[in-house]
Amino acid sequence: MSENFGPLRRDFASRAELITYLKKTFPDEYARSPQVSGTLGGRKAAEERLAAIDPTRYAATRNSLEGAITRLSPYLRHGVLNLDEVRRLALEKAGHAAAKLVNELGWRDYWQRVYRQIGSGIWQDREAYKTGWRAVDYAQELPADLREAKTGLVCMDSFVEDLHDTGYLHNHVRMWLAAYLVHYRRVRWQVGASWFLEHLLDGDPASNNLSWQWIASTFSVKPYFFDRGNLERNTEGRYCQVCHLARKGCPFDAPLEQLQERLFPNLGPMPVPERDNYPRKGRRDDRRR
Repeated sequence: MSENFGPLRRDFASRAELITYLKKTFPDEYARSPQVSGTLGGRKAAEERLAAIDPTRYAATRNSLEGAITRLSPYLRHGVLNLDEVRRLALEKAGHAAAKLVNELGWRDYWQRVYRQIGSGIWQDREAYKTGWRAVDYAQELPADLREAKTGLVCMDSFVEDLHDTGYLHNHVRMWLAAYLVHYRRVRWQVGASWFLEHLLDGDPASNNLSWQWIASTFSVKPYFFDRGNLERNTEGRYCQVCHLARKGCPFDAPLEQLQERLFPNLGPMPVPERDNYPRKGRRDDRRR
């Protein structure tokens, strides 16, 4: 990280001037990742985003990439907004219909409470993998083809490009990328968690790491994985329509039962995920938001 830069300026005539200043002030960071997210910072932008939330549509459409997600996570992560502000406005707008959104705010609070108790323990497996594989069976490095968005899978490569370019990913995308890395590529979740924190504007260690552990099964009763149908349904097929592997070679194109046997051959029979891939007990589909 760049050092000895003195007090940071706060007065800028335009966003372009701010970006130019930051590039000059932090040249090492700019060399590593020259992309600048379009997300605006500050209390005014946060309040405008907060005022625009639709708790009712959020509950009905949050799983879709085109759903009424809040995009409040960067402001919550950096303390520009707090959870109670969001909760109160959601209830004012939608009453009982805001229950799903309020529930997800509760998960964010829960992650923070766990973090306060275990500290750096969020980087350690809370439990053993429940995949039939040992921790030593997982690789310790991020595959170069994934980091460079050259896996050949249009969905995954597009997700990686979005991560690098915008510093934000829809929660479902985070889940798919995490499951792909941990279960389809068999890489330790810590590798992916570090990678996300390197790029996400809302990269909160508690929500990030413990959610990765939920995917991996080291902080949940079983691993999370997905099939092509789940991805297509929640992306309106936008990636499969242009992927050359869609007709043959897609690693996700199989019934969940077959994928389960393929990914976790050392396990005996275990409950197959529901069709939307979320267990009833401890259901968690939007916690990272």
